[in-house]
Amino acid sequence: MKLLPAGEAQLERLTDATLEDHGRKLHVTEFAITGLAFDPQPVWLDDDLHFFGFPGTYLAILREGWEGTNDQLRALARTAQDARNARLARQLAQHPDQAVAIEHVRLFDSEQAVIREDQTVVINGERIARVGPSTAVIVPKDAQHIDGNGKTLLPGLFDMHAHLQPVDGLLNIASGVTSARDMGNDIEDLKHLQGQWDSGSAIGPRVWKAGFIDGRGPFQAPAGLYADTAEEADAAVNPYADLGYIQIKLYSSLKPELVSGIAKTAHARGLRVSGHVPNGMIASQFVEDGADEIQHINFIFLNFLASQAKDTRTPERFTAVAANAAKLDLQSKEVNDFIALLQTHHTTVDVTLDAFEGWFTGRPGKASPDFAPMLDRLPAQVQRAAYSGGLPVTDQNDQLYKDSYEALLRMTKRMYDAGIPILAGTDSTAGLMLHRELELEVRAGIPPAKALQIATFNAARLLKQENELGSVAPGKRADFVLVEGNPAERISDIRRSRLVMKNGTMYKSSDVYAAVGIKPAD
Repeated sequence: MKLLPAGEAQLERLTDATLEDHGRKLHVTEFAITGLAFDPQPVWLDDDLHFFGFPGTYLAILREGWEGTNDQLRALARTAQDARNARLARQLAQHPDQAVAIEHVRLFDSEQAVIREDQTVVINGERIARVGPSTAVIVPKDAQHIDGNGKTLLPGLFDMHAHLQPVDGLLNIASGVTSARDMGNDIEDLKHLQGQWDSGSAIGPRVWKAGFIDGRGPFQAPAGLYADTAEEADAAVNPYADLGYIQIKLYSSLKPELVSGIAKTAHARGLRVSGHVPNGMIASQFVEDGADEIQHINFIFLNFLASQAKDTRTPERFTAVAANAAKLDLQSKEVNDFIALLQTHHTTVDVTLDAFEGWFTGRPGKASPDFAPMLDRLPAQVQRAAYSGGLPVTDQNDQLYKDSYEALLRMTKRMYDAGIPILAGTDSTAGLMLHRELELEVRAGIPPAKALQIATFNAARLLKQENELGSVAPGKRADFVLVEGNPAERISDIRRSRLVMKNGTMYKSSDVYAAVGIKPAD
């Protein structure tokens, strides 16, 4: 079926089952509607083609009286989803059986944050074999030749704030994101995804995992482990460490008095500590109690807004910042003292600027600015959602909220200039929004080459992977993205990905984008 304003939807039959519950039997079939959103929209129908429901983890809608079949249907749906992803991996992944040479390409040297013109890069299997001026690099006779004229080769990008779902694998790889740090997820679901992506049975990035700990209560996070006592907090850290997680992420309902103990246990196990600043604390206290990193730029502002935000478990953590960020003097003594504290403690800030752009500046009926640059590339339902608006505003605070977003950008630049490590993460639509995050960092005043360095070498170094990833250099893993143009001068060229390699497996960006209903950037 043709769609407005563009695109095409298709109906695909996936699987079926005979359900049994309380002595009753019912035959149902799972169908998927493709072309509306990034991933297929599943729906279960009975044999009369009447709606039965769709299963889920956080949200499920099922016919009354059949609620007990949710887990069975979830398992069947995941099997069907896995089969589809495996089929896409077979179709879209290229496994070169000879060396690959990208010739006469503009190379982004991420360690120095500079461009090197007319370079040739030779990849042999999973590793980069040779890098240097095209006049000096010897290309194997049987190599596959790729013309790099007019293009830039960059290391694979890192998204340092993700909550990974199956479709994110395709979105990331198509966009040149070959590594992602998951900042909170269901343990078993993430293990399943990572196993598929690592084995190549599905398309997706490398994964580093942060374990999620929150306190119990009406605003508790829907996934992770929970702790309300020092004993529970200590016990929550160790399972994550045993499973190879690299970090602990704390959340808003955790009791502030538990932070220091968690930090001590995590550090003893070699894990970093970060998160939302728990309700009842401010960022400076969070840092002093052992946090290595702060998630989200709003918590930087909430450090100065304790009297305006009574409960940061609620949307007040957004609205208080929207109403007050523009009023904060970024050169004041209290801001200077706070930045000095971050410097002393070597604190990293995961700003997620893109996650706030739509909230603060999006208005109903107008394309949200975070989606506007790529709107015509997206599936129909995604386009429609871009017009839904952000935080509710009035005539009196409309401009104030926009001004406060500009203050978020200025604070990001203020921290960057002070040497505070900034991370590039999305907490939003995978792949595509990392491009937007880099554009916003540049809009804040960070030079394009430095923004690219943040998303490549700096991220690899924070993850202690700089010897394997983060730059295009001999001996390193063959993770890179080839883009049209020069994003070190015009950052938006990062959207124009043409070819992506992860660990020696090559993907044509346009084909992977097509699998999620996206048109490639011109």
